[in-house]
Amino acid sequence: MGLYPDIEPHDHGLLDVGDGNRVYWEVCGNPRGKPAVVLHGGPGSGCTPFFRRYFDPEAYRIVLLDQRGAGRSTPPASDPATDLGVNTVGHLIADLELLRRHLGIGRWLVWGVSFGSVLGLRYAQTHPDRVSELVLTGVATGSRAEVELLTRGLGRIFPEAWEAFRAGVPEGERDGDLAAAYHRLLRSPDAAVRARAARAWTDWETAIVPAPPRSVPRYEDAAFRAGFARTVTHYFAHDHWLGGDEVVLRDAGSLRGIPGVMVQGSLDFGNLLGIPWRLQQAWKDSELVLVDDAGHNAGARGIAEELVAATDRFRAA
Repeated sequence: MGLYPDIEPHDHGLLDVGDGNRVYWEVCGNPRGKPAVVLHGGPGSGCTPFFRRYFDPEAYRIVLLDQRGAGRSTPPASDPATDLGVNTVGHLIADLELLRRHLGIGRWLVWGVSFGSVLGLRYAQTHPDRVSELVLTGVATGSRAEVELLTRGLGRIFPEAWEAFRAGVPEGERDGDLAAAYHRLLRSPDAAVRARAARAWTDWETAIVPAPPRSVPRYEDAAFRAGFARTVTHYFAHDHWLGGDEVVLRDAGSLRGIPGVMVQGSLDFGNLLGIPWRLQQAWKDSELVLVDDAGHNAGARGIAEELVAATDRFRAA
């Protein structure tokens, strides 16, 4: 089955989560349906209406939100005055719990893409009694090796683009932590420095997309570039604020009893580290579905259909 038709939310709002932050949320589908929450990637990408289409609107009460600093949440990460010190995985998990209680939900299916899978996994490990199922794609765990692969290891596959990416930081920082170097540039008091760093970061993000579509129109929006690059490097430079390396994989046993489906493109570069396989081996209640000729893209042909099949399977559970 393909994606479900476009639908509009029947409720939405801004939730005060503290620290001066207000998180945008919306609900669509059946008000009395099975609750599901969508966690976008990035971090910092924000949710889009497209995500609503992975769920049967007759069966699900679909909750979407823009994580702190992203999309319609305030204050935006694109504003250099916005304090990202209160934007960590711990804060995002607490926001999810506030939103769940605000909406009167006991348990919900957690759907996550890319960084949303990191957040969804950690949320489920922290609050396993609040998660009915997990549906994940573009699977990641936020480990140091994943960041190193994305910022340096893939330079062997895309050498020309990587040289331009590496040249975007001062010469003395080019052999060090590139995420940390870009994070520093994106905090510069000079707006021109921040703008060049955001462009260089998103140019690299576009270059390493291994399968169509290769263009990313949202990166042409200067405000989006600034907020996205600032948020991603904030997380990459601090081990995703998980409190240690490979924490998600280490604690995979705590997912016991939570059914899950991971839909992964065969051309997703996260596969080079074996992350989805390692996670599936440690999380016995999960299933790993590989889709040929697809990369790190939840909307890719084959991946989208498998994600719908997963939510359809769980809708009556």
